Amino acid sequence: MDIPAVEKQIGIDLYCTSVPGLGGQLRQEIDDFIVKEISNREEGDSGKHLIIELTKINWDMHHLIRDISRKLGISQKRISFAGTKDKRAKTTQKISIYDIGEKDIENFYMKDVELRVLGRSKRSVELGDLFGNEFVITIRNIEHGPEELISLLTTIAEEIRAYGGVPNFFGIQRFGAIRPVTHLVGEQILKGDFEKAALIYIAKSFPDEPGDVREVREKVWESRDFAEGLKLYPLRLRYERAMMHYLVENPGDFKGSFGVLARNISKMFVHAYQSYNFNRIICNRIGNGLPLDAAVSGDIVCFKNKEGLPDVKRTQQVTDENVGGMNNLIRRKRAFVTAPLIGYGTELASGEPGRIESDIFAEMNIPPESFKVPDMPDMASKGLRREILLHCEPSFQVDRDELNPGKSKIILDFPLPKGCYATTVLREYMKVEPMKMS
Repeated sequence: MDIPAVEKQIGIDLYCTSVPGLGGQLRQEIDDFIVKEISNREEGDSGKHLIIELTKINWDMHHLIRDISRKLGISQKRISFAGTKDKRAKTTQKISIYDIGEKDIENFYMKDVELRVLGRSKRSVELGDLFGNEFVITIRNIEHGPEELISLLTTIAEEIRAYGGVPNFFGIQRFGAIRPVTHLVGEQILKGDFEKAALIYIAKSFPDEPGDVREVREKVWESRDFAEGLKLYPLRLRYERAMMHYLVENPGDFKGSFGVLARNISKMFVHAYQSYNFNRIICNRIGNGLPLDAAVSGDIVCFKNKEGLPDVKRTQQVTDENVGGMNNLIRRKRAFVTAPLIGYGTELASGEPGRIESDIFAEMNIPPESFKVPDMPDMASKGLRREILLHCEPSFQVDRDELNPGKSKIILDFPLPKGCYATTVLREYMKVEPMKMS
């Protein structure tokens, strides 16, 4: 089966299942993609932090926090949350707001936003409170009839079960669904070429962008005329416009142009480049005949934490002597094979897994110290290891598609650990261009 070109650009060049995909399309309606945060926090009735259940529909999290803070007349820094969720979705999660009372939000109203007070706490909601997310996802506009669809779904699910799960790839959202460019920017930052990095981010065009946007990007790519770019770029491209505005006022200071971006935006470039190479390592491991659901001598495994999730801070090298015991733990989901998100402190595997990792590292031609990003230390990344297999067995429901007469739909329901992508699971079922999943 052909892999979409855009997936190859982000380091993914295979499927783990062999049967044809379902086809179909995601997010024809916002309610077709529902995400609910999984957390074990228990709130009380005292403390400086008001704990709220936030439900949002079709909102970017960072834009929403900005608008909530403005509406309440407080600093954004007083609002905390455990993780960002998909924009084009209906999502539910906990947030905390410091030093605010229930009455302050009694009459709060914003379109497609609901706030429900859960209690109070002495501590804010933070990343460590997030264990995972529960997804309820509707795939519509499927050509297959219900009986054929159930048969196909069952076969795919059986292959995934036999495989042990699906490869834990970083999905297209990590790189930009329409314009997968963040890892390319990160690569140039790590090489110290801030001019090329800025130009890629501002002006590199991609086929799935609207024609008018592609055209203006191409003009600036050729001319490097940022003053003209400010006249032509749509206002919605605010990050690119902010960088061009800086460069008009500070000609040639390409490194400085990244300083106008929010910290969470600028950090994603190096992270995306690490994610790209992680995807490549998994593909090369599969291509070399190594399993994902079992360790071989030289692998580095991590162990489960008290929540049953992979704890990448607790790792151990697999040797000829302990490989049997390690694989017993892996079968019981108490240990997990890992691969590196390469950084300045990366621990590489040995043996055959280590050769695969080292080959990717060598192809990058970027020394480990470069991940300290001395010119912009906020972008630095020590690196870490991450589990390479995603265990997932969705339940599904098949029905006629009321939005597309004569077509079918399926509703998939499954949980995933934090940091894992629903589209990584869905691509094995659908086998379509990523744009139909975004």
